[in-house]
Amino acid sequence: MTDDRPDAEHLPPDGVSDAVVEAVGGVTAAFEVVEQARGMLYAFHRLVGRADLELAEALDRLEEAGEAQLADELRSEVVGRNVLDGRWTFQVVEEFDDGYYRTFADAEARLRDRLVGGRRHVYESQLKERTRTHGRPGHASRPG
Repeated sequence: MTDDRPDAEHLPPDGVSDAVVEAVGGVTAAFEVVEQARGMLYAFHRLVGRADLELAEALDRLEEAGEAQLADELRSEVVGRNVLDGRWTFQVVEEFDDGYYRTFADAEARLRDRLVGGRRHVYESQLKERTRTHGRPGHASRPG
């Protein structure tokens, strides 16, 4: 049986107040929302790419069905079109990753480094300790 306390990597360094831990936790929580948004952006990237391929395949079938002129019209208008001015979705993803996402990720890591020794999820660890039922099966502080 392990010690029924969080491991050292999830405890605040000596002298760090609960208020600082909570504030750092809030910044990390905000960054986690950006991580989720990033996943959605990648999903958007994949879905638009899939739609473009499916449209091209459907237009091939439309052409084979005798509607070559209409198929060509839609193909030249939509297939391969930019989703934003001058950008396909891969360019949107890259611009987001290299700009806002990287800036936020670096800032969040820098804040954790300066205030809680780079430790992750210290606030959540404290929350777990306050809410779990100590000594009860399924409520251990960490894996055995």
